[in-house]
Amino acid sequence: TCSAYLILVAVFHFFITGNTTIQTTDSLYSNSSENVTFVRPATFFINGFFNIPHAKYYYVFLSLMYAVTVLGNSFIMCVIYLARRLHTAKYIAVFHLALSDLCGSSALIPKLIDMFLFEHQDISYEACLANMFFVFHFMNMQSLTLLVLAYDRLVAICFPLRYHVVVTKPAMFLIIGVMWILSVTFIALLVGLITRLSICRSNVVNSYFCDHGPIYRLACNDNTINSIMANICFGLLVCMPLILIIISYFCIALVLLKIAHGADRIKAMKTCTSHFMLVAIFYVPLLGINVAALATFIHPNARIINNSLTQTIPPMLNPIIYTLKTEEVMQSIKELYKRRK
Repeated sequence: TCSAYLILVAVFHFFITGNTTIQTTDSLYSNSSENVTFVRPATFFINGFFNIPHAKYYYVFLSLMYAVTVLGNSFIMCVIYLARRLHTAKYIAVFHLALSDLCGSSALIPKLIDMFLFEHQDISYEACLANMFFVFHFMNMQSLTLLVLAYDRLVAICFPLRYHVVVTKPAMFLIIGVMWILSVTFIALLVGLITRLSICRSNVVNSYFCDHGPIYRLACNDNTINSIMANICFGLLVCMPLILIIISYFCIALVLLKIAHGADRIKAMKTCTSHFMLVAIFYVPLLGINVAALATFIHPNARIINNSLTQTIPPMLNPIIYTLKTEEVMQSIKELYKRRK
């Protein structure tokens, strides 16, 4: 009882005073005092690459990719906004994908450029957690939006007569709203759990941004719940959408096999081509590096290159693919050009 009372007093003292050093004495078991220290670093140092000469050229390459990403996604959003024929439920999801790509790249690359090209690699504790939240949140939004687009194709091909009844603009706004609530809730919990860790091993983060895994592994106290939460978030927000997308394409394939005329089958397949390419570009590198990390040791430099390209190439290519591979978008661009001319 005395031990429990002293622990409660110590916890109360910590929350009231904010003092990071608490003196506790347990007279029943020991006559000595023990210092329990909770360490929260004022700043983190983002390490980046290990001993790679001319690494700055790679960061310049990423900055050029970011410029293309901003121009491409801004262009596709403007086209969807200006072309009345694209004011449909499907293109609400496409607009949201472009917005998520733009925000995700903006949360990652400008800070990366500032850190490694201008050598501002120190980042405050609070800014680091904010950076972690926005990078992971918009990455999850990209994953969930690809699932929504797969749902759109599933209904369009498997239930064409009910498509305009099921996939409506209010329904799409509702789906996107639920996606935001789920992602914000899970990522806020993921990031919030970092604050319970005592970061006393080091303040050097072996990554190119405030990555969750490298940070929680710096803790001296128990980080099991952080590891579990990371796996839950990865499973629910990345793996589960991919599984559902695969199931949806399996159902689409079964329906396409029943179509008698080859021309109709090819026409239906073309409507899925752009989305299938987006799914492959986004998920294959992401899952590849995570599966490889479970099977063997991956050098930090290889992990940084793969992860950075995974987070920058899909947002850059998505608007290009949707522009070139989608007939509706190309027709809308031509109409807007003629109207402007």
